[in-house]
Amino acid sequence: MVSRTSIDRFFSFFPGTLYPIGGTTSARSLDGSSPRIALLRPFVYFGHTHNQIYVNHNGHLTFNAPWYSYIPQRFPMYGSRDIIAPFWTDIDIRRNGQINYTQYTNGTVLQQATRDINTYFPELNFTATLVFVATWYQVPYFPYSGTQTTFQAVLISDGRYSFVLMNYGIIATPTHRVEAGYDTINSTHHLSIPGTYLAQLLNRTAYLSNVNVPGRFAFRVDNGSRGCIFNGKWSDRQTDRQILFCLTSFLVATLGKKCHECCQTN
Repeated sequence: MVSRTSIDRFFSFFPGTLYPIGGTTSARSLDGSSPRIALLRPFVYFGHTHNQIYVNHNGHLTFNAPWYSYIPQRFPMYGSRDIIAPFWTDIDIRRNGQINYTQYTNGTVLQQATRDINTYFPELNFTATLVFVATWYQVPYFPYSGTQTTFQAVLISDGRYSFVLMNYGIIATPTHRVEAGYDTINSTHHLSIPGTYLAQLLNRTAYLSNVNVPGRFAFRVDNGSRGCIFNGKWSDRQTDRQILFCLTSFLVATLGKKCHECCQTN
């Protein structure tokens, strides 16, 4: 079990990016999963209403059954499952690291989620009624127990609109391929954060964003995904791959502008 002091110290390095860490801790195993988790409110994912979820150890969430795959496949998979993968890679928590999950239907976390979504999607007048948080906290890659990587998937819903936040803390240099993004049954909707499959951007993930918050990506997932716009728009359609990640230092160096001057939410 990771101590509260350790978690508090971690938050001092990444204020405002990660949602609270806590709740149920997944059992230690290799390539394992949580038991079936009954969602306290339905979650609509690209037209499918889900009432349960599984937190899989290798960095992904599934809805209909646990999934133990530790070798990432590139999205789109054209497969038979809905999947949300903030950091799909080969993870081993048998000795250290932990995976937590919890959900909220009232309180300050719902208020935080409501503020975040209205900031990123201001046209919706959104009020969260469900927040589900899964955290992979200081988890090691297989078989290197000394590495520590922290990331989250946060599912937010009001019963009509649904969103996923992917939050990143400290990311150790990957020892395996990684896929980050989401996919659906038959890949009718899918998105892969560019560069992650070949680990081209992973050492900078904690500084990248599509919503001007370093280390955070926000996606609308009830019927589409929109975010930061730059010379085009954020899209999950395979034909539109103009995706900008707001890496402020990169934009300052190459464009002479700060991220908020280049991007707008739509």
